[in-house]
Amino acid sequence: MASIRPMTPMDLLKFNPCNLDHLTETYNIGFYLEYFTKWPQLCKVVEGANGQIEAYILGKVEASPYQTPVEPYDPGLKIYQKKFSNYLPWHAHITCLTVAPAARRLGHATKLSEALEQAGDEHNAWFVDLFVRVENDAAIKLYKKMGYSVYRRITDYYNDGSDAYDMRKPLKRDKQRKTVRPNGENIKVDPSEVW
Repeated sequence: MASIRPMTPMDLLKFNPCNLDHLTETYNIGFYLEYFTKWPQLCKVVEGANGQIEAYILGKVEASPYQTPVEPYDPGLKIYQKKFSNYLPWHAHITCLTVAPAARRLGHATKLSEALEQAGDEHNAWFVDLFVRVENDAAIKLYKKMGYSVYRRITDYYNDGSDAYDMRKPLKRDKQRKTVRPNGENIKVDPSEVW
């Protein structure tokens, strides 16, 4: 039986089966170590009974590096919808969520994302967001099933020129669902507009 546990630096030597998918973004060792240092409680793995890593998630909780334009932050204010539509309030972010091909359709992605959503609620975050390639139909379908919706399309986001969807799921703090919007697929932004 598989179990969720905190990710450790030693897991970096064991999660190649998860990273072999061409739609999975891989990073250098320093990137992973930065997450272990800053957000260790938001980095988790699913370990199979055989000791293999079947899935993992890297997450963080953050806000834009610049001050809130209008205090207190309220995503329903027209100024945030027009002039500051790309401002990111306090939120949880899924940097990487991947499942080894042999372990798909076992609920690992759902369990890992729910763990990050719970952490986001504990940190009083507005929403959880993630970026996914627009051509990754299976992942998009899964995220929509989990309650995420497309907030915007980031053009030329990936090194190969592919676009990304910025998908969001409101958390408990956003009782009125002000941090999501309909038709996000049609709202295109440049990567320079995304923090």
